Amino acid sequence: MSERPVIAWPVKTREIISHYFDSRAWNNFVFRDGDIVVATYAKSGTTWTQQILSQLIFGGAENIDVHRLSPWVDLRILPPELRSALDQQKHRRFVKTHLPVDALVMSPKAKYIYLARDGRDAAWSFHNHHYNATDEYFTSYNEGRPAHLPPLERGSADPHAFYRQWFDRDGYPIWPFWHHIRSWWAIRNLPNVMLIHFNDLKDDLEGAFRRIAAFLDIPIDRASFSRMVEHCTFDYMRAHATEVAPHGGEFWKGGAATFINRGSNGRWRDALSEAEISEYEARALRELGPACARWLAAGGAIQL
Repeated sequence: MSERPVIAWPVKTREIISHYFDSRAWNNFVFRDGDIVVATYAKSGTTWTQQILSQLIFGGAENIDVHRLSPWVDLRILPPELRSALDQQKHRRFVKTHLPVDALVMSPKAKYIYLARDGRDAAWSFHNHHYNATDEYFTSYNEGRPAHLPPLERGSADPHAFYRQWFDRDGYPIWPFWHHIRSWWAIRNLPNVMLIHFNDLKDDLEGAFRRIAAFLDIPIDRASFSRMVEHCTFDYMRAHATEVAPHGGEFWKGGAATFINRGSNGRWRDALSEAEISEYEARALRELGPACARWLAAGGAIQL
C-alpha cells in the first residue's frame, strides 16, 4: 500500500502592518472545515469571485449582503462587528485576503481561490478606485497607520501618471505586485489551492463558475444555474452594487457603482508607449519566469 505524499504546507514568516493590512488578524483565526478564502492582488476580480461564491452557497438568491458576509479579514480598519460576525455564521464561510502567502496563516481545512490579472489592467482599475475615493477613505486609512509610513494621497487624475508610480515603485500606493504573484504561483500545486485568471471570468463566466464549483465540491443545481450566472454579470452587480461593494460603496464618489466599474481590460494600450509595454513585459518575464508571465498576461490553462 503506497503512502500518501507529505504536503509541505506554507508557513507564515512575517507580519505586514500598513495603511491597508494587519496580517496579525490571521494568527488566531479559527478555521472550519470547508472555509473558502478568496485571495487577490487589488482589483483583480475579488468582488466578482465573492459574488460567484455567494451564488453557489445560497443557490442563486437575490439581495445577498456580500460585503458583510465576506469580510476582508486582514483589513487594518475592518469594523470589529464584521470580524466577530464570522463566528456566528452557520453557512459555509467565504472571506477574502489581499496578503501574499508568506504573511498569511493557511489551513488544510480551507480552500483558497487566487485570482490574478495583468498588472497593467489592475493598476488602471485601481486608479479609478483610488482617485475617486472620498476624503473619508483617505482619513480612515491614514489614521492609526504605522508611524514610518507617509500618508496616502489621492495623486494624479491621469491614470498613466498613476501607472508610472505603480510600476517604478513596485505597486505604489497599493502593495508590492511581483512578490504577491510569485508567492501564490509557487503553491499552485497544493490540493486546496486554485488559481484562476480575471480573463477566464470575462471570456467564459459559465465555464469559470463550473470550475470553481467543482473545486469547492458544490453541486450545481441546473434549475438555478442560469440565474446564478446572471447574478454575476457586471450589469447585475452594478445594479446591486451596495450589496456587493466593500463598505457598501460609501468610500467612493458616486457610491458603490464607482467601485463596480467597467471590468474592462486593455485601457492601458493607447496610453503606454511601445517602450513602456516592452518594459513591463520584460520585467514580468524577469520577476515571474516564462510560464507565470505568460499566464498572467492572458489567463487560460496553467502549465504545471
